[in-house]
Amino acid sequence: MTAPAAHGRRADRRAFVARLLAGVPDALVVAGLGSASYDVFAAGDRDRNYYLWGAMGGCVPLALGLALARRGESVVAITGDGEQLMGIGSLATVGAKQPRNLTIVVLDNAHFGETGMQRSHSGLGTDLAAVARGFGIADAFAADGLDACDDIARRIRARQGVAFAQVLIEADEPPRALPPRDGPFIKNRFRAALGLQPI
Repeated sequence: MTAPAAHGRRADRRAFVARLLAGVPDALVVAGLGSASYDVFAAGDRDRNYYLWGAMGGCVPLALGLALARRGESVVAITGDGEQLMGIGSLATVGAKQPRNLTIVVLDNAHFGETGMQRSHSGLGTDLAAVARGFGIADAFAADGLDACDDIARRIRARQGVAFAQVLIEADEPPRALPPRDGPFIKNRFRAALGLQPI
């Protein structure tokens, strides 16, 4: 099997994230550190966005806990290939728990964008969608164009089962759009959006 990173067509990351989030305005979104958070913030800041700073590998575990706690809402983890590789073991727990309301979107540029654009394992042959399937996430697939946004958004809204989308994106670095770096503010704003008291 050819690794998805070998495919030729790659999406514009900012356009992809903006179109995806426009299709799921009520979803709870956990954005991984670095470029994933920049892309989510650039698509429009919302109190239902939870931006991670300095939590390498933490996006999917946080989104999993949120999905298990809020089963009636759609939860989306948006992260990069580097962070997903760091937290690869979290996919085993996702596969064991099978939250029907969780969708994992990995923006895969086949590089470690935050540390100098070194090639990541997905650029060296690792098929992240196949890895996810190996962990028991049956609905795991690669997507390589903007048209895939609509199908992924449909899965998010339907909450018919956990899904894993490896989105092949261009290895570029759009201007940084920095979300708030105040962790307590992000946490308490998010809790308020869920009707919870600040802590």
